[in-house]
Amino acid sequence: MSANRVGLLQVYTGDGKGKTTAATGLLVRALGQGLRTLLVRFLKPAVPRSGELIILEQQTGLEIIDAAKGVIGRQADPDEMRANVTATFDVAAQRLLAGVIELVVFDEINGCLNRGYLDFDRFAGFLDHRPAALEVVCTGRRAPGELLERADLVTCMQQVKHPHEQGIKARKGIEY
Repeated sequence: MSANRVGLLQVYTGDGKGKTTAATGLLVRALGQGLRTLLVRFLKPAVPRSGELIILEQQTGLEIIDAAKGVIGRQADPDEMRANVTATFDVAAQRLLAGVIELVVFDEINGCLNRGYLDFDRFAGFLDHRPAALEVVCTGRRAPGELLERADLVTCMQQVKHPHEQGIKARKGIEY
């Protein structure tokens, strides 16, 4: 890892589509430049497999830690989700504190923090003690205000119009 690099905190939030897509694009950019990356997935089911996950798993230089407990379209047990998210985060944090990874994407962590599945102080402690060159990207709706205040970059995806409003269901290769 370059000693001159400064790792920033980026947050992609909002009710619009494209947060994970933007973070995936950043992963691709980083991989193209030879950075070592980690994708940590929360709140998303293992099945169906998303197109970006299928292609990213084939890339050298990318590690993936997947909580594999989805909440899309179902009522989640808060205690079960809290245990799953916390355990997944702890595995990722331990890996990241080793100082080898240069970019991490915590996909859907904003929702985890917002719903109390991950204690904000625990996450803030990680941010405070992470390697200085580690770029951190957090995605998901309703990012907590405390996270937005800490962030160096905040992008809010605003929904103006969405096919779901017309009754069009998620499409393979487009939405997942």
